[in-house]
Amino acid sequence: MVVGLVLVTACTRSDTTLDRAEDVPTTTTTAAPVGEPAAPTTEPVAPVPDVSWASCGTAECATVVVPLDHGDPTGPTIELSVLRLPARGDRIGALFVNFGGPGSGAVDVLPLFPFPDEIRQRFDIVAVDPRGVGGSTPLACGGDPAELYAVDPTVDDDADADALVEVSDAYARDCAVNRGDLLPHVGTRDVARDFDLVRAGMGDDRIDYLGFSYGTSIGQVYAELFPDRVRTMILDGLVDTAPTGIEMAVQQAQGFETALSRWAAGCGDRPSCDLDDPVAAVDDLLVAAEAGIPTGGRVLGPGEAAIGLAMPLYNTGLWSALDAGVVTGLAGDGSGMLALAEQYLRLVDFSAYFAVSCIDSSWPSDPGEHLDAAGSAAARSPRFGEAIVNDYLRCAVWPADADPLGPITADGTPPILVVSTTGDPATPHENGVTVADRLAAGVLLTHEGDGHTIVFQGNACIDRLAIAYLVDQSVPAAGSRC
Repeated sequence: MVVGLVLVTACTRSDTTLDRAEDVPTTTTTAAPVGEPAAPTTEPVAPVPDVSWASCGTAECATVVVPLDHGDPTGPTIELSVLRLPARGDRIGALFVNFGGPGSGAVDVLPLFPFPDEIRQRFDIVAVDPRGVGGSTPLACGGDPAELYAVDPTVDDDADADALVEVSDAYARDCAVNRGDLLPHVGTRDVARDFDLVRAGMGDDRIDYLGFSYGTSIGQVYAELFPDRVRTMILDGLVDTAPTGIEMAVQQAQGFETALSRWAAGCGDRPSCDLDDPVAAVDDLLVAAEAGIPTGGRVLGPGEAAIGLAMPLYNTGLWSALDAGVVTGLAGDGSGMLALAEQYLRLVDFSAYFAVSCIDSSWPSDPGEHLDAAGSAAARSPRFGEAIVNDYLRCAVWPADADPLGPITADGTPPILVVSTTGDPATPHENGVTVADRLAAGVLLTHEGDGHTIVFQGNACIDRLAIAYLVDQSVPAAGSRC
């Protein structure tokens, strides 16, 4: 399952929990100190790239050349696709935005995202397609991701285990053969260094940053590498970089269990939900999918059912689609759940997703050990644990070395605003609490509601605090809630 699903549903979000202007916390705010400059980095320095903007409709675009290997800054190069929405008024600086992933571009999403007028007035808003993704030099390897999810992720016998290992090994081998040059250089540390080169090419001393989901990993790493180059930073939907890969996957599975419970609890309030016991209905559907549910000329199997179930839990606006998918699936028609699975498969470049995930965390190198861990996860998260952990089985056979991010404190930054949603399925609220506490200057802002991420998605309380922070460096009191 994708840890950081790309933020494509923000414009249609239906979650309006605590969305009134009067819900702004009564706690006072204070001006953010700039922070003591950190010691300069001693790593090799790449030449400042040329950033030449051209008109791209209502925006401006550029192709920026950066090193393939930041350890060899004058060696082979790759290209980054960059898009800018120029400030409409008195410019403060450049607000870099990443909407999630890994494996998702940001350039195509940027013009669609509903930034408030106050932000459009004061900032150049900049999106960079991370290396390997979108309009940047692509990774694009591994084959059809649908083949990965056509395999049963829950292991009942040796045949199931062998099939999972075989499809994962084939996927990894294809990436090694076709993109072996780029494959070791797509981790988040490389992406953060790319962002800093774009900043330098634009002529700014510091950046402002807004990162959603996987974008919070980019932000944390940037703050760790370049603390003196941060003016403001909002991290929404926190990825905790400290746990091992298995631990991260188990935490994510538990987040989906929480979201499923909240979906079930709201069933009676939705006209689309006519289920006496929604969770039991899901259990029955997953059992039926083990045998295969006919869907026209196709079959909804356990792999498709797993991702079809996870997909709508990211956003409350899709809960009615899950209602219908469960009902029709139990009636012998898997088309609704299969459509949700196919929607999921269109969201990211899975080769980049696995490449980044496998580099950024530590994983077992023995597929058998990984499969055992997945089986154990089912006890803690019966509907998601085994499927989610086994989704990362590719990392047990991945051909590029891991470079785990580990715990990040980012000493020397100004206050970093950490936004976390209590019902977030993909990046549980506990992640935000933990990361805000670990960061040297982390400040937690809790959104009481459902869905994955919330900033500038229609919640007046959250948005007012975020705008004041970005524009005026006014920091909410730690522990504020909306």
